[in-house]
Amino acid sequence: MVVDPKHAAVNGRKRAQRPQKSHREVADELRARIRSGVLRPGQRMPTQARLADEFGVERGVVRQALHILQSEHLLTNLSKGSPATVAPDLGLGGLSAGPAAAPLPTMVALAPRIAEAFTAPHVEIDAVCLTSISLTLAMGEPLRQIHAGRMNPAKVDVRVLLPSRNIDLAFPVPVEGRREDDDPVHERWLAQRNAQGQVLKHNLLTLRATHGIDVDVSFRALPFTPPVKLYLLNGTETLFAYYTLGRRRAETDHESLETYDADGTRSTLFDFVQGTSLRDTTFVEQSHLWFNALWETISSELLLTS
Repeated sequence: MVVDPKHAAVNGRKRAQRPQKSHREVADELRARIRSGVLRPGQRMPTQARLADEFGVERGVVRQALHILQSEHLLTNLSKGSPATVAPDLGLGGLSAGPAAAPLPTMVALAPRIAEAFTAPHVEIDAVCLTSISLTLAMGEPLRQIHAGRMNPAKVDVRVLLPSRNIDLAFPVPVEGRREDDDPVHERWLAQRNAQGQVLKHNLLTLRATHGIDVDVSFRALPFTPPVKLYLLNGTETLFAYYTLGRRRAETDHESLETYDADGTRSTLFDFVQGTSLRDTTFVEQSHLWFNALWETISSELLLTS
């Protein structure tokens, strides 16, 4: 008689099954090894097969754990086919200095962070912004990588909070004040908000037909003008920038107006990564709580129509 090993008895008792570790538990153990110096900066990680055997999990669980550590800047070279490498530039205590040490303008800093987020099997991106132009442009690189066959996430979830069309925006506004009969500056902003959102949604949903990726893109409307922009990546990273106002020219259909507005693509983006410090970890966690609270309470349905 063949006995199923999982039902085999030891000393007359059934052998208890050890519950399989989750990818987060595997990531926690590997992170602890990196921080303690067991895995040193620049050292090559064990193969995924070896880690899967050690932890008693499937390789997919190991891959998810390694992607978490890569998003925290503790690992490099994960997507190059060979075993990942412990980041060579770890700071004190085994914490990565990461891009937070050198804040950069949004259009310089956002694109590579979005591209790295797309190396995860399940991509989760949440954003709060005035329009989605920076996010739409930053998506270009991972989309190119996917179409070139270099990336292949199984699932992509994107949620975006934008100002409602029905509110009096704090900015952009004409320097001379709003008109009673019409507001060309508001109409220009609304057209940009809708057009950029539609492009973002179309480009991502196309991945369903072309690559069979499970994609969901959702928008909701805020009843206020956000004074900051925020991007939340895969639950482990928060990118934050202030909208700094100045006098700018706005070209409408019939005239050129001086406005108070912000150039969001040039806003300095600060990077906070979970696990690099207690401060960063708390900021990432609180950013997600803040976003979810807005999404689930005072935001409303948003239709990207003219």
